Amino acid sequence: MSASAKLPPFDPSDPLGIDDLLEPEDLAVRDTVRNWAADRVLPHIAEWYEKGELPGIRELARELGAIGALGMSLEGYGCAGASAVQYGLACLELEAADSGIRSLVSVQGSLAMYAIHRFGSEEQKQRWLPPMAAGETIGCFGLTEPDIGSDPAAMRTYAKKDGGDWVLNGRKMWITNGSVAGVAVVWAQTDDGIRGFAVPTDSPGFSAPEIKHKWSLRASVTSELVMDDVRLPGDAVLPGVTGLKGPLSCLSHARYGIVWGAMGAARSSFEAALAYARSREQFGRPIGGFQLTQAKLADMAVELHKGILLAHHLGRRMDAGRLRPEQVSLGKLNNVREAIEICRTSRTILGANGISLEYPVMRHATNLESVLTYEGTVEMHQLVLGKALTGLDAFR
Repeated sequence: MSASAKLPPFDPSDPLGIDDLLEPEDLAVRDTVRNWAADRVLPHIAEWYEKGELPGIRELARELGAIGALGMSLEGYGCAGASAVQYGLACLELEAADSGIRSLVSVQGSLAMYAIHRFGSEEQKQRWLPPMAAGETIGCFGLTEPDIGSDPAAMRTYAKKDGGDWVLNGRKMWITNGSVAGVAVVWAQTDDGIRGFAVPTDSPGFSAPEIKHKWSLRASVTSELVMDDVRLPGDAVLPGVTGLKGPLSCLSHARYGIVWGAMGAARSSFEAALAYARSREQFGRPIGGFQLTQAKLADMAVELHKGILLAHHLGRRMDAGRLRPEQVSLGKLNNVREAIEICRTSRTILGANGISLEYPVMRHATNLESVLTYEGTVEMHQLVLGKALTGLDAFR
């Protein structure tokens, strides 16, 4: 660079200049989702969270479909065919509004739609994916069971052949979108191994009671799936996969979105703390002028933008077809842990105001407690990385 060249100004919202890595199309996607969330979610989210509800979820889903946010990284069938980086940017903006909103989109696109898109028959794809991409049909993903979390191979839900039909029995727990879904992708044991099924939720014997009394992800629909002798036609099974590699590959795709999404919750909390530090006065001056507060802000900014840079790197690897599941584990493990720490530190800057729903910090912190353990707990991702690093399997 010549001596006369002028450096760009320092941007507190983008201190590493990460936006320089984004294409105009990437920025357009980000801005579209950010503007939608600012208009449709942020004015209401504190009330929704306090009441423990997500009213108008079907309308929200249709609006998300209209902006191309549902199944956005999938090709065809009404899906946007966006890049992995663009999908990640969308997840970041959605979770900056609320983790529950990002969960709605992640479960719809990265779990339910992804499973049908990757493993379904052409008939299943044609039946389910276009209305799901439009938000006309909501999907859910049934893997976790009441007593089976990190060890899905031990699931008890069972599908048995009966002539040309399947008969499905079992329970699934902590299922996002379950009570409002039109189709449930349910994983079950069969005589031939674990299989996935596209289950219409109006099937006799299927019910999805909503789980209440949550103190995290309160602006999200969470349900139990109950299947009592649910009879399905033979073509309800997803023909493209047998075994745990099916649901685990879906989870890896969804975890990638969490790598980005967690940084949205962190950014929202950091921005609240920074604005507060600039305006809140103690001892005759803004608290942002005190060394200890500046140290907190600096440390949070470092971890926030390192996390975004990590997410961007993983997105480019996914777009190049080079992203490994172990790398997704590294991203989820780091970014969710750091996001929680940013929320906690932001709360200390806001003091007592940090626990008020007038600010987003405590809401994000409690949501992230769920994000920390769903789709792979900290311990599971540590062991995935430990095995990759040592070549030794500590799971058994």
